[in-house]
Order: sequence, then structure tokens, then C-alpha cells
Amino acid sequence: MKHIRLPLTEADIAALQAGDEVLLSGPLYAARDAAHQRLCRCLQEGKPLPVELAGETIYYVGPSPAKPGEVIGSAGPTTSYRMDPYTPPLLALGLKGMIGKGRRSAEVVQAIREHGAVYFITIGGAAALLAEAVKKKTPVCYEDLGPEAICRLEVENFYAIVGIDSRGNTIIR
Repeated sequence: MKHIRLPLTEADIAALQAGDEVLLSGPLYAARDAAHQRLCRCLQEGKPLPVELAGETIYYVGPSPAKPGEVIGSAGPTTSYRMDPYTPPLLALGLKGMIGKGRRSAEVVQAIREHGAVYFITIGGAAALLAEAVKKKTPVCYEDLGPEAICRLEVENFYAIVGIDSRGNTIIR
């Protein structure tokens, strides 16, 4: 098990191999389909993004509402291929990590290799357990999207597996 402090460094990314189990700690962003679509619309329109993604990691999640006294509700991964149309342009901006579940397109795998990024997978069906690793949640933008708004999460020992490493090697079949 590798312990990784976020944000990811070039050395962290280079050392990771498909299949490595990791515990991630530090800041990352939560964002899903609608937020990705808006980010890419900004790019297409030549507008600045409302969030700096260079060097960052995005967790594909739309958490349920938090119960009283909780930081976040259930926070399981979203199926990642839904973000595939938007991922290559965000990787080109310097996004370094993504967390979700399931396969990625050939175009995304190529962009991961080209931009030296990494795709982590985590356990679907364990949303309540994954939520325990979230220590803080701060809305950043697109709050009108409700659970799909972009939020900054602080995580501690968030379990993931390297699904696709920076060389394009994968454990996903």
C-alpha cells in the first residue's frame, strides 16, 4: 500500500504502476458530468475556468446530502466513461489525477500517456465507507448543480487502485 499526499507530484505519478493500491490524503476536487460539460464550454468559449485544475485530482462523485453532524453524505464513484468527452482537454490544462470507476476510452488513455497523468479506480457500492475518508467539503463553483457542483474535498487515507498509470498500462478489462 502506497501513501500519497495530494496534490500529486511528477515523481508520485512516475512511480505508480497499474494495480498499485494507494491511500490518498490531501485536497482534491469533486465533479461530475454537468460540471465537466460547463468547464469545457468555458474552454470552447475562450473564457477562464472558475477553478485552477493544473496539478489537481478530480473525484468523479456526486455525494448525497450530509446527515446532521457529517461532512458529506454517501460518496461513491461515478462511472468514469461519462467524463471521457471532456477529459482530454482538462488533461491538456494540467489535470494530473482522476478517480472513478470503470473503463476509459482509447482517447483518454492516450491523453493520460501524453500528459503524464493517472487514473485511479475505487470501490463502487462502498459509498458510505468512502465518505468516512472525507474530512472537509467546500463548495467552489456551479452550486446550482446541487450534488454535481464542484467542491474541494480534503481526504485522509482515501482508498484507490491505480487503474491506468502514466504509461497507459491498465488493470481494467
